[in-house]
Amino acid sequence: MSAEFGEPEPALGRLDPEERAELLLRDLRSSRDGLTSREAARRLVHYGPNMLRRRGGRRWPRELARQLTHPLALLLWAAALLAWWAGIVAVALAVVVVIVVNAAFAFVQEMQAERAVEALAAYLPERAKVLRDGQEQVIEADHLVPGDVLVVEEGDRISADARLIAGGVEVDLSALTGESMPAYRSADLTDVRVPLLQARDLVFSGTACTEGDGRALVFATGMHTELGRIAALSERVEREISPLESQVRRVAWLIALIAVVTGLAFVPVAVFGAKLPLHDAVVFAVGLLVGNVPEGLLPVITLALALGGRELVRRGAVVKRLSAVETLGSADVICTDKTGTLTENRMHVARVWTAAGDQRLPDSDSDTGTAQGGGGGGDVVLAALAAVMSRCNNAQPAAPGSANGPIGDPTELALLEAAARLGHDISPSDREQGRRRQFHFDPVLKLMSTVDERDHGMWADTKGAPEAVVQRCDRVLQTDGSTHPLTDHLRRQVEEQVDSLARRGLRVLALAERRLDPSALPETRAETEQDLTLIGLTAMADPPRPEVAEAVTHCHNAGLRVIIVTGDHSLTATAIARQVGIGGEHPTVVTGEELDRMSEDDLDRLLRHGGELIFARSSPEAKLRIADALRAEGHTVAMTGDGVNDAPALRRADIGVAMGRSGTDVAREAATMVLTDDNFATIVAAVRAGRQIYDNIRKFICYIFAHTTPEVTPFLVFALGGGAIPLPLTVMQLLAFDVGTETLPALALGRERAEPGLMDRPPRPRSEGVIRGPMLLRAWLFLGVICAVLQMTGFFAVLIHAGWHLGDPTGPGTPLHHAYRQATTMTFLGMVAGQIGTAFAARTDHASLRSIGVFTNPLLLWGIAFELTLAAVFIYAPPFQDLLGTAALTPAMLAFVIPFPFLVWGADELRRWLLRRRTPVPAAEHPAR
Repeated sequence: MSAEFGEPEPALGRLDPEERAELLLRDLRSSRDGLTSREAARRLVHYGPNMLRRRGGRRWPRELARQLTHPLALLLWAAALLAWWAGIVAVALAVVVVIVVNAAFAFVQEMQAERAVEALAAYLPERAKVLRDGQEQVIEADHLVPGDVLVVEEGDRISADARLIAGGVEVDLSALTGESMPAYRSADLTDVRVPLLQARDLVFSGTACTEGDGRALVFATGMHTELGRIAALSERVEREISPLESQVRRVAWLIALIAVVTGLAFVPVAVFGAKLPLHDAVVFAVGLLVGNVPEGLLPVITLALALGGRELVRRGAVVKRLSAVETLGSADVICTDKTGTLTENRMHVARVWTAAGDQRLPDSDSDTGTAQGGGGGGDVVLAALAAVMSRCNNAQPAAPGSANGPIGDPTELALLEAAARLGHDISPSDREQGRRRQFHFDPVLKLMSTVDERDHGMWADTKGAPEAVVQRCDRVLQTDGSTHPLTDHLRRQVEEQVDSLARRGLRVLALAERRLDPSALPETRAETEQDLTLIGLTAMADPPRPEVAEAVTHCHNAGLRVIIVTGDHSLTATAIARQVGIGGEHPTVVTGEELDRMSEDDLDRLLRHGGELIFARSSPEAKLRIADALRAEGHTVAMTGDGVNDAPALRRADIGVAMGRSGTDVAREAATMVLTDDNFATIVAAVRAGRQIYDNIRKFICYIFAHTTPEVTPFLVFALGGGAIPLPLTVMQLLAFDVGTETLPALALGRERAEPGLMDRPPRPRSEGVIRGPMLLRAWLFLGVICAVLQMTGFFAVLIHAGWHLGDPTGPGTPLHHAYRQATTMTFLGMVAGQIGTAFAARTDHASLRSIGVFTNPLLLWGIAFELTLAAVFIYAPPFQDLLGTAALTPAMLAFVIPFPFLVWGADELRRWLLRRRTPVPAAEHPAR
């Protein structure tokens, strides 16, 4: 990074990453124990943050040009050219001002929305595990420096270019090479005279570890990495258009087509039918074009989505794409994991079962515990159980006096704590020194094994799902240290004990061991995980989160179907599901083996008619299959996941939801939404927020479209009057209305509170468009017509009161000219008053305004105050009177307009009351339980 400021390139650029590891450590002035914190801080100043610099140049000119050339802007450009061609220079300049002002507003909103979305990354900074001060620590990835020793584990996203100095890993290099198959990288392999990406001892920034573990020495960060080199060659970031924006763009083109066709059609009608001069006909066409253009539609939608994304962050959900905010509103199925999502993920070993019987684990070192069915014996078995708990484990407890908390999977941390309570406390360094082999947890096999030197010998230590471990055991450890054959009777006894513990909602693991010949250690997993001796079972308590039961109730009321997909025992999952209200008293449970035997048709039928289901002992591949089947049935699916193998299912689901705390980097990268609190209730809150945002978008679209009719009506009256009726609204006044008074209330409607019953109605179909026929009828033919009638009533009232009769001249120099200017001003103010009534009417689609509160949207009240102030300036300030053709209104005229907002809102309130009486809000059908 220092090169950016003109300083010399650091020594980093002269390093040869292919030289021997010891020489690389020497050149980087590092060691296998990593850097000290003070040295790392100094290097961070020298090398700069580990992040990619944007070299694409300034983006704002391109964004501003896009705002000047979108379909609605092009329509206004056509209107300006038409006015200029007809010699109406003032109108042409005014339209250009409208284009520039709208473009500037839209540009500011687009930039703010983009920054809002980019800022979401700060809520979940990418992290890296490193050795600092001789201890493993978790730091922000942009604080990595050359010389750091990375700890690379399954599921980690690698954040810098590094050379492996211990261990071996499978790495997904697709981000750099395009290869879909993971590549093996090992500290034992050294490649020379090959391209860097092919070197089998190197790992690179932007790639992901899919299996294995190791330690790697960082030799390049930031723009000096291979990923940085690629970024420097081609940095191209295109903003993704959401389905909602795509729909609105199509509507914008439709509006443009209607406006052009209407304008062109009425020019000959005005000239030949109404006998108007060409000049007046062109004025009419320009007014018609401008009146049909909802200029603020696109920027308001973009800003509403960005504000919605920020609102979700406050609720604990980081949305990575704006389109997801809209999609959340149509979700109708949530496929959720159990551990950490429905439960607190604060596991502790509550009971153990060994040959000594079912025992409560000691609460402390001084508590000897109590045995149920086995007396107080079994110290030998408990010691062996504790040894496997602590050895077959990768978690790290919090170091005494350290500011860093514990690191690792909650299950493994619970096992470490239990081992310590049994008097077998081992440091991570001692564990690493004794380890000879490691076979990571396999989600398909549901096993993890290590080969360790302990207790004066070599041992294979295994833990995993009881059914997976027991089938690999042929003996069981007795209380006196001897072993006994694992007979069929004992196997049934173990199974019964597993079921008994699982029914209480406890998560059960089995632990086993085998003494090995030091001269012939097993090389493969299959050789290690055979002929094992069963030591016992551990039962871990992980209670449901207290807020989940209420969230599940909200799901049922909202027509959301909840499906549990978990790797836990079916009885454990059923117990937790019953406690939180999923599936009722007798839920349908499908095990992984049963799912594997199902055909696609069988699975489709089950998902179509099975109500709420529990898929137990399921593999990550099962999640992908379930997501595919649900999407094929037309459902909008939210799928949770946290592991590497969950990534395909997270990508396939409509909303992939990754865990922010317990999830892997790979899962977070694949997901659309990341939960910062790993809480199921947050998913439901996000769905509610998505529905609310979608409704608010429809509200301000209705609000904007409702102004089309009153904007076009004055020009229709003028044209159809054949010259007998003067133009009720000048083009300049129309432009002032469009630019000055419309946008702020529209933005305020984007922050509207949710209507009552938002989560008591079924999800909207995924094919439903945001702009529908009933909404257009309400906007154009109900609210719009009422506003148009009121404003034209005000126009004619002023003229007739001044003595005007049909056909009387009103031009400059005539006795009625001042009254005519007051009449057009009355039309303008009538439009503003109707706009206020429309804003209050649009706040609800079905419910009464009283149900959400008249004053509950302060932003709308400020917007209305602003537009009234602006209207007063336009009407009473002499410079604007000359520009817009307005005239001061008398108190009687103002009093005439005061009822307009209440008439517009009251009429719509009556319509909604009749609608509620005829078609009450349908309650969501509860899924089968």
